[in-house]
Amino acid sequence: MENSIRLAVDAVVFGYDEGNISVLLVKRKYEPFQDTWALPGGFVLEDENLEQAVERELTEETGVKFNYLEQLYTFGELGRDPRGRIVSVTYFGLVKPKAFKLSPSTDAKKAEWFNIQKLPKLAFDHKKILNVAIERLRGKITYEPIGFELLDKKFPFSDLEKLYMTLLDRDIDRRNFKKKINSLKVLDELEEKVSQGPGRPASLFQFNKQRYFQLKKEGIIFEI
Repeated sequence: MENSIRLAVDAVVFGYDEGNISVLLVKRKYEPFQDTWALPGGFVLEDENLEQAVERELTEETGVKFNYLEQLYTFGELGRDPRGRIVSVTYFGLVKPKAFKLSPSTDAKKAEWFNIQKLPKLAFDHKKILNVAIERLRGKITYEPIGFELLDKKFPFSDLEKLYMTLLDRDIDRRNFKKKINSLKVLDELEEKVSQGPGRPASLFQFNKQRYFQLKKEGIIFEI
């Protein structure tokens, strides 16, 4: 009996900019779900591995090239795709949207960033996939420092606080947060300062890349 299961990949690409989190979606050019928004993705070719497949689909459908996407989860429920038994291995990542110029082609009619609080109706089970990715992202920042690359090279500490509050979708205890971040020794305080309205100018920081990537590799629990 012929095995009719097909393998696909999907990409959940989050964007962070000025206190907002968005996700990259494409408008499908063909059925099923023609003209409906969906995550970038498609079928794995016989001559490529999973990482090559998701990078190719993302580039073809959005113009975005990603150096590293982390594997999220495998979705294989019956009936998730009207075309038949299709299993999707999903990847996710976090970027600055302004770093990319979107240029959809192949199966995508349009590519666009959407605020995760104002999403259109999504094709297939992509709303479920997105929800899993959001939960993974929010869980991830409690056990490894992430997101520093989303800030300017030099930034006031308040920008880092805003990033974490946006990713967590809640307020944080600013005093404890600063104490915990300082204990990780991932920040280098610079002599430069920036004026942020009335009051004393704020110090600027940059992240210590060597220490940062060491901690990302090790993984470390710090409750925020």
